[in-house]
Amino acid sequence: MSSTANLQAAELKALVGGAMAEIFKELGPQFERASGHRLVIFFGTTPNLIKQATSGEPFDVGVVPVDVMKDAAARARFAPAATTDIARVAVGVAVRAGAPKPDIRTPEALKQTLLKAQSVAFIPQSAGGTQVLKLFDRLGVGEAMKAKTKAQATPPQIVEAVARGEAELGIFLANVLVAPGVDLVGLVPPELREEVVFTGAVSANPAQAGAAKALIDYLKTPGAAAVIRTKGMQPG
Repeated sequence: MSSTANLQAAELKALVGGAMAEIFKELGPQFERASGHRLVIFFGTTPNLIKQATSGEPFDVGVVPVDVMKDAAARARFAPAATTDIARVAVGVAVRAGAPKPDIRTPEALKQTLLKAQSVAFIPQSAGGTQVLKLFDRLGVGEAMKAKTKAQATPPQIVEAVARGEAELGIFLANVLVAPGVDLVGLVPPELREEVVFTGAVSANPAQAGAAKALIDYLKTPGAAAVIRTKGMQPG
């Protein structure tokens, strides 16, 4: 970070996927100390990040689900250069802490677990939620799960709903489900496993281009990769 520290200190406005909040809770202050910059972060789900990126409000950098980049209007708000993948994570299943862990080891076992569950919590309008809905469809339980879905607005609310017993299962990005009050049963079976990738990119019109690039570079360091792993994601 020596070269970063030599940059003039800046207020760096970042758009970040909500599922990465715990990672930025640790890495954000580390980056600020190392660089002298101050992060101002907007956390959101994919639709909210697209809305914010295209709102006309200025920002410098994004670390967002790749689904954001699939929206043409949002992609246009980022520099045309290739994006840099920062972290990836698959869908997992969680239960209330101390509750019996259901069998999700095979597609059929997971299907039966879902059909037996009284309720499931996730965020339908998000990159992770898109993966969950695809999972339901692949298992042939899409219609059955509609009546059982307890839609949440943010990742912490999934954990809260399961921890309070308002939802029997939490089904979302696995790193979100590593939290007090819930037990992670595991990832969905390998045959059904797809990952949500969070990618970094500088804004098309950054006020702080150097600092934005420095943040992306920092998130690719070995130290940052170690933190990403401890938070339940995989680097890159």
